[in-house]
Amino acid sequence: MKMKQDNQTKENIYKVVAHDRDRTNILKTIELKALSYLVQRMPSWVTPNILTFIGFLGNIIVFLAFVLANYVNSALLLLGVFGFFVSWFGDSLDGTLAYYRKRPRKWYGFSLDFTTDWLGVILMNAGLIVYLHHVWEFIGFGFAVLYGWEMITALLRYKITDKYTIDSGLFGPTEVRIIVSLILILEVLVHNSILYVGLVTCLFLFISNIIETRKLLKLSDARDKEEMGKQPN
Repeated sequence: MKMKQDNQTKENIYKVVAHDRDRTNILKTIELKALSYLVQRMPSWVTPNILTFIGFLGNIIVFLAFVLANYVNSALLLLGVFGFFVSWFGDSLDGTLAYYRKRPRKWYGFSLDFTTDWLGVILMNAGLIVYLHHVWEFIGFGFAVLYGWEMITALLRYKITDKYTIDSGLFGPTEVRIIVSLILILEVLVHNSILYVGLVTCLFLFISNIIETRKLLKLSDARDKEEMGKQPN
């Protein structure tokens, strides 16, 4: 009986943690369990806004990692891996904690989250541009543009379907952070590998954005037809 109650409690916590987001990313199950564990252990003085600040602080650490790697030692890129963990911790838990404590601010949180995410992307790519040289700097610029395209697609999908998802197919922010962290580790081990891996990553993002944009246009067309069908003759 107690085991059944414990399972029901876990399921309720999972529902609260997931709140209104439809997740499709590869690591969604593992991430859900991790967030469910962490959200129950947050001190009462930790607020969602504090967690948002912590998440943004992680982006600042990533920026500093690129700058320090360029001017001091390339091994300092590993500081960026820590920065991505801090970013994940704050960014993933801020809204989750608000829902867990039954004090969600859906639109305020959505607006703040999107703004800080975009500023974080700008910071990360500014650092990448500092680290890279000559024509390779366009990798940082291209990554920012492509990531921005992905964010715009997510906003438009929300507007059209009334369902918000932060994932692009099997990849979400968590997977992106892990991939970029692995790229940083590889760059420390094999100098200049970030140039070629960065090009491949940008190409992958470009193809992914094309696919997601086509899906978005199909959804838009379907909604137009649905609304026209409801109009009186």
